[in-house]
Amino acid sequence: MPRSSSHDVIVIGAGAAGLTAATALHEAGQRVLCLEARTRVGGRLLSVPVDGGALDLGATWFWPGEERVAALTVRSGAGIFDQYLAGDTVLQDGTGARRLPGNMIDVPSHRFAGGAQRLASVLAAGLPAGAVLLDTPVTAVRPAGGDTVEVHTPRRTFRAAHVVVAVPPALALERIDFGDALPDGLVRLARSTPVWMGAVAKVVARYSSPFWREDGLAGAAFSRTGPLQEIHDMSGPGGRPAALFGFARARVVRPGFEEAVAAQLGACFGPAAASPEALYVRDWSREPWTAPRSVHALADHSLFGHPLYQRPALDGRLHWASTETATGHAGHIEGALLSGERAARAVLLSATYDPGAVTG
Repeated sequence: MPRSSSHDVIVIGAGAAGLTAATALHEAGQRVLCLEARTRVGGRLLSVPVDGGALDLGATWFWPGEERVAALTVRSGAGIFDQYLAGDTVLQDGTGARRLPGNMIDVPSHRFAGGAQRLASVLAAGLPAGAVLLDTPVTAVRPAGGDTVEVHTPRRTFRAAHVVVAVPPALALERIDFGDALPDGLVRLARSTPVWMGAVAKVVARYSSPFWREDGLAGAAFSRTGPLQEIHDMSGPGGRPAALFGFARARVVRPGFEEAVAAQLGACFGPAAASPEALYVRDWSREPWTAPRSVHALADHSLFGHPLYQRPALDGRLHWASTETATGHAGHIEGALLSGERAARAVLLSATYDPGAVTG
């Protein structure tokens, strides 16, 4: 029989949204437990440490006006710098690669000197010891009678007054058994909502120096032939570590993909680009805790921020939080933070919330 323990709020997912919700609830005096299926925090914030800094294999940028991310970078002490913009763009099509004047792809934006995942790590470190459990996938969420919800994992069962589902809705519906507790309309919506970056592969090529800048190139390219559809400069402050990165449809990641990427980089930026010191490929469609099996068929981005995600379910005790559920900046880190804040407010303001309903 699995052991059971009780909390005020259980948050499912230790990405940017979940950790934001957990932090806000903890600071409001609630007993919070955050359950994460992965063996790390961050979700789609994933950074690889390298000599001279870090390379982001997930979220990379934030933009002017995204105040929540800006505030979090200050709070966490994460250094930021501006995306490199100077130089020309490369267009690759069936006739080859040609240079176009100016940077036609990138816009003013900001990057994280220590990698985007640092934001999640700092949020997790600010929670009490034991408040984040890694390698703990949630298998079921069920009403438990009275004013409580049961959250099941392979090893333990937890009880709480509220639960925050801070993973992509389509993934939640595939991975978590809600029984028949959710309304049919909400189930259909969640199963149909795309996963941001879920059907995309991100590729980062690391070099000893940003040599393309010496040639007056911005490191920006867009391609009609692929495999990378667009390419950007991912070098750190002052060009160290030096890197280019691009996006590809995950469906094209198959044997020979890395060789094709290297050849494409060489065609766009010269022979030196064809021989990176390292090539990192993150196919997010194959991440079991990011993408459901249906991810390639989910395309209606108008479902992001749907009104049903703003309403609690399970008699007011289940709340949604992920960048897909945000009413603003959906798909961005800012959207994830916004959704986490909204979920925390909904818990704290819930007319049915009774902090004495669950006892330790």
